[in-house]
Amino acid sequence: MALFKKKGEQSEIILPENLPKHVGFIMDGNGRWAKKRGLPRPFGHREGAKTFRKILRHCKDVGLENVSFYAFSTENWQRPRDEVQAIMNIFREYLDDVRELLTENTRMVFLGSKDAFDEDIQQKMLKIEDETKDCKEMTLMLAANYGGRDDITHAAKILAQKVKDGEISPDDITEDSISENLYTAGYPNVDLVIRPSGEMRLSNYLIWQCAYAEYYFTNILWPDFSPDELDKALIEYAGRQRRFGGV
Repeated sequence: MALFKKKGEQSEIILPENLPKHVGFIMDGNGRWAKKRGLPRPFGHREGAKTFRKILRHCKDVGLENVSFYAFSTENWQRPRDEVQAIMNIFREYLDDVRELLTENTRMVFLGSKDAFDEDIQQKMLKIEDETKDCKEMTLMLAANYGGRDDITHAAKILAQKVKDGEISPDDITEDSISENLYTAGYPNVDLVIRPSGEMRLSNYLIWQCAYAEYYFTNILWPDFSPDELDKALIEYAGRQRRFGGV
């Protein structure tokens, strides 16, 4: 789409240059959604996965080029075993079907270390990255076993090894060289963070990349997050004045 239009009594048009280049979603509230309905937490994660598909499709429809979703943090392994297993099974189901991504011309990459996952999930991740590598219309970054501090630590270790090997000197380490060794290397920093569920924090998500991001918080739980709510976030973003530390 060349333009994005909000439905309603008063239409709002956002020119492509006013859309964020990278929108990050913190998918929060699945467990609470299930609890409110007297259901086990895994039911909320499955419903949240449906919302993920719906929102991803809408992201492409409105012309977003880069989107990232916080699916599973480095700390989430501490959750109850049955809940973690349910999330892993949802991963398996999604990664088994790459047809939708290919049809939508969407590239998929993973943020975070794959090593902590079972071998079959690691192989599915590698396969889907390879099969979608030539898709150009939108890039989907799925943060799985991801933590912002771990991301920076990982980049620091790479640079430290290069110093040790004599490839670079400590003076060669800059903000740009750190960015080039993060999991998001080659992709733009986050312009807009969207977090549902009423929580107002980053929760260790892309903390380097979100240095100058705008934020949109809503009390809606992730399974109830709708395309209309995304529209509201984009309209609000387009109306903000970003100063990047200036006046």
